[in-house]
Amino acid sequence: MTKRIVYINWGISSFFGWGVYGLNLALHWAVDPDIEPVGSVAMSRERLVVDPLRQPFIDRFMARSQAFQGRLKPFQNGAVTVEGTVLRSCNESFQAGPAEHDVTLSGKPTIAATFFETAQLSEDSLRRAADFPVVVTGSTWNTEVLQAYGLRNVRKVIQGIDPTLFHPAPRQGLFADRFLVFSGGKLERRKGQDIVVAAFRRFAERHPEALLVSAWGNRWPQSSLTINDGDIAAPVRLDGSGAADVAGWAAANGIGPENFLDLGFVPNAQLPSVLREMDVALFTNRAEGGTNLVAMECMACGVPTILSRNTGHLDLIEDDNGYVLSQQGELTGGEAGLATVSGWGESEVDEVVETLERVYAHRAEARDRGGRGAASVGRFTWAKTASEMKDVVLNTPP
Repeated sequence: MTKRIVYINWGISSFFGWGVYGLNLALHWAVDPDIEPVGSVAMSRERLVVDPLRQPFIDRFMARSQAFQGRLKPFQNGAVTVEGTVLRSCNESFQAGPAEHDVTLSGKPTIAATFFETAQLSEDSLRRAADFPVVVTGSTWNTEVLQAYGLRNVRKVIQGIDPTLFHPAPRQGLFADRFLVFSGGKLERRKGQDIVVAAFRRFAERHPEALLVSAWGNRWPQSSLTINDGDIAAPVRLDGSGAADVAGWAAANGIGPENFLDLGFVPNAQLPSVLREMDVALFTNRAEGGTNLVAMECMACGVPTILSRNTGHLDLIEDDNGYVLSQQGELTGGEAGLATVSGWGESEVDEVVETLERVYAHRAEARDRGGRGAASVGRFTWAKTASEMKDVVLNTPP
């Protein structure tokens, strides 16, 4: 049987969500008898961090991908249709992201994979979405939004975790005398870090041993400035390199260096040993088009996790498998450049502080909830994601 070639038409990396998604599809399909993955966007070996046993599979994937990308050069700024399947990443506009050499790549067929953060879609966006034979969504919320507009070409495939990396295990105990609060995700208003710093400042005033550990690296630093649209926290500033000055921002919000540790960009494969040191993970996100990969990874490691009850987070929330921020206020206006923010939720700082206090005071309960969180998220693996995406690919005719 001839393998189906699948062109992954987005950047692949160990340092951001879409990249981790593509990397894990490539790793699982590299040993699949029915699919041959090819990356159509340039990738860097230094940005793909895997263990030595997986490295040969990535090397072969990169070699195939680079050879294909080289064949696109004569078509720079043009359009190319290939015989295989193209998986195209899409946001709410459902417009094409370019392949290497700014080539618009189409396949036989072209399948959309989407995570979007608004319930208000334009007529042009809906028309483009309807033109795909299949639109693969990353959450129940995204699925229901599209179905509410009448689209029937929608298939939900939840992203996964790597259980060989993200699972409960003993701590190193490097900060045994501290209470560690983890906050992850690129710094921007949608992710809600302004709520995190406002709540943590109050919490740390009562518990000076508390340490806020952030992984807020943002490859698009201008979007970090969207955090300044609100009035919960002091404004973020960019430093001389154009990146957000997160330590300075924490200090401006009353969180000194003794209570703050920024990890910057951490490759996905190195996160587990970091996460297992945490006493609690906090996600006050205003919206998630997917399920929030970093939150899933925290839960998989058994970290008691606090989630805002909105959008993609709803796929992760079950009875007592973590802590839920139920008070979700409505937002209006042009958050993150969107015309409206219907469906977003605004967590209350008071409820965040109360929940941190509960975790702090009731450690045994927190450990139990962390264990239930790990068990519940354990059903979402990258192997399952790759299998379900393979099913979509093989059952979508050219």
